[in-house]
Amino acid sequence: MNRNVTIGSLLVLSVGLQHCAADIKKEVSPTLVADKAEGPWAAPDSNAIPHSETGDQIRYGRELIAHTSWYLGPKGKVAHISNGMNCQNCHLAAGTKPWGNNYSAVAATYPKYRDRSGTMESIEKRINDCLERSLNGKALDSNSHEMRAMVAYMHWLGTNVPKGKAPAGAGIASLKYLDRPADPEKGKTVFLEKCQSCHGHDGAGTRDSITGTGYLYPPLWGSNSFNVGAGLYRVSRMAGYVKDNMPFGASHGNSQLTDEQAWDVAAFINSQPRPFKEFKQDWPNKKAKPVDHPFGPYADSFTEQQHKFGPYSPIQKFKDASKRK
Repeated sequence: MNRNVTIGSLLVLSVGLQHCAADIKKEVSPTLVADKAEGPWAAPDSNAIPHSETGDQIRYGRELIAHTSWYLGPKGKVAHISNGMNCQNCHLAAGTKPWGNNYSAVAATYPKYRDRSGTMESIEKRINDCLERSLNGKALDSNSHEMRAMVAYMHWLGTNVPKGKAPAGAGIASLKYLDRPADPEKGKTVFLEKCQSCHGHDGAGTRDSITGTGYLYPPLWGSNSFNVGAGLYRVSRMAGYVKDNMPFGASHGNSQLTDEQAWDVAAFINSQPRPFKEFKQDWPNKKAKPVDHPFGPYADSFTEQQHKFGPYSPIQKFKDASKRK
């Protein structure tokens, strides 16, 4: 595609709002079955990465996730294709933190069918989605050195995860819906009390002064933040993310915010200005749109405002009833 960046043979959100070498060839979507009795997934020890050509590829993949901006940011050493954020600004601890938007289930569950694209997606497609949406940039060539390294790293992280399973702690937790709309004004109070010390009163984040590139605490809105096509632009995803990870030091089961605070601060963050990028190909089946997808058209009569901020239960009940027909 003409959007892809090909970089020869050298050639995808640290803290805060911080995504083996064999290609996946399975062509059916696996069933996600997380064993609720098991403990949360733990990433393999990085010291166990082999000292070999494959190990070097895995380590480079981890480095790309942790310091994306150094390699692919506005002043990147390899290419200039992203907004200056690092993948681990959203996928915490280089994609290894339980309930921190980690990569534990990636190798086990891809390729898989995703409603957003209406297609079977590969790991490469998923990585490029993050580059184009969360990092508001351009896609990598699937055969580039950088893409192969990131895929290898994600395969290594999933070494002990059975095919077709998502372990406990994978991805982002889902919070119970509120019986009211999430309130940006209440969320602003939460932000000023809990978030601005790291992300700034203007949400512009804190740059990494050690490397001179990227962010220690990423921008939550503004021109350098994720665009409106990112998964975290959905209020439910942002709420689940901040509940288990913010402010710094929080974790699943050791939250510093109530559910209501998480919903409200998510609504505040996602009501602020950010880059707009249109993805007309998304959600070919309108009935499959999540209840909190912020843009129409929809397969129901609920307003765009309610889809963005809620209350979501009436929308979910309508969707469930429609499926039974």
